[in-house]
Amino acid sequence: MREGKLVVCATPIGNLEDASPRLARALAEADLIACEDTRQTRKLLAHLGVTTRMTSYHEVGEKERARELADRVADGLRLALVTDAGMPAVSDPGYHLVAACLERGAPVEVIPGPSAALAALVVSGLPTDRFCFEGFLPRRPGQRDRRLAELARESRTMVFFEAPHRVLSTLDAMVAAFGPDRAGAAVRELTKLHEQVLRGPLGEVRRALADQGPRGELTLVVAGAPAGAAPAANPAELAAEVATLVKGGASTRDAVDAVAEASGAPRRTVYQAVLDARGERR
Repeated sequence: MREGKLVVCATPIGNLEDASPRLARALAEADLIACEDTRQTRKLLAHLGVTTRMTSYHEVGEKERARELADRVADGLRLALVTDAGMPAVSDPGYHLVAACLERGAPVEVIPGPSAALAALVVSGLPTDRFCFEGFLPRRPGQRDRRLAELARESRTMVFFEAPHRVLSTLDAMVAAFGPDRAGAAVRELTKLHEQVLRGPLGEVRRALADQGPRGELTLVVAGAPAGAAPAANPAELAAEVATLVKGGASTRDAVDAVAEASGAPRRTVYQAVLDARGERR
């Protein structure tokens, strides 16, 4: 019996001409292709002339499905893993399948290829010598704002993924956390006919995107904090300062404003710290 293997295959992020000969060969030689959306993958397979069978693998029940597929790989199945676009396992449930295969001692191979995160970083014009990939921010506003507050003093260029229906509120939160003048870029429709890169201060990028109407999956790239920036304020300390002012007779609104001005922290960050200290949700 031949040895099973998982082959993690990067696929084009828009332009099917970016598919490599090695990708086509790996998909054709696989016994089965695990994919996020069979309809989307079918377009790629038709372009490449590949007729390998497909099976669904996505976020719904991914851990149980990963174990099931990994068992088959361990028994000799040659499985190719793809996502709708880009590299599987990057902000994608594919990492569960990779881990499950490795736990069973099954070989894992990677077919490198297009990456929205790297393509957007390079085309943004922002520093590329050091960067961090943050993927999708939390969907809940309070959790998202706390994460951005933690990143406010990050010195490396930051790369995020975002959906079109959330991108404007995410940019609003970034403006509040990083300031409207922090350099950034919104990149959409990468490698496609209408590829577009909006570059400039975050406040301007947000306005430009709102004027045009956000469409398609977007990648946001944000410059790191400038050298010498003050360290991020501790949320517990911010909340304690607000509590002290309130105890002295100030309203919560005025106390939050005063602490935000004195600390240099965004007002929404201070307010969120107060809510967290009170055990409230936002």
